[in-house]
Amino acid sequence: MARIAGVDIPDRKRGVIALTYIFGIGRSRAKTILEKCEVSQELKVNEWNDDQVAKIRSYISDEFRIEGELRSEVQLNIKRLMDIGSYRGIRHRNGMPLRGQKTKNNSRTRKGKRKTVQNKKKATK
Repeated sequence: MARIAGVDIPDRKRGVIALTYIFGIGRSRAKTILEKCEVSQELKVNEWNDDQVAKIRSYISDEFRIEGELRSEVQLNIKRLMDIGSYRGIRHRNGMPLRGQKTKNNSRTRKGKRKTVQNKKKATK
């Protein structure tokens, strides 16, 4: 099992798919990484030799922000939005969807489990 950027990537998958297990690397970025490092996209990870793994590891660490560094940057960006009080920051703070979705019937993932509000009982004479 190859270890790149602190992540164990699966052996039995093709290189393009296996690299997407690293936070911050998607399909297109994985393709460009393999092209730059001159590794075939069709090879599975267990078919990579040590030189190829080392080349990929060094290229990723030099060129991209990934894993912990990227996660912390994203969190800092969200915190900045909340601190300046922008619309998106307020929506983050309240746990509401940020990108214009309707919330009357939908957005259960973002809002969480339903909180039932009881009706007020009428006073009896």
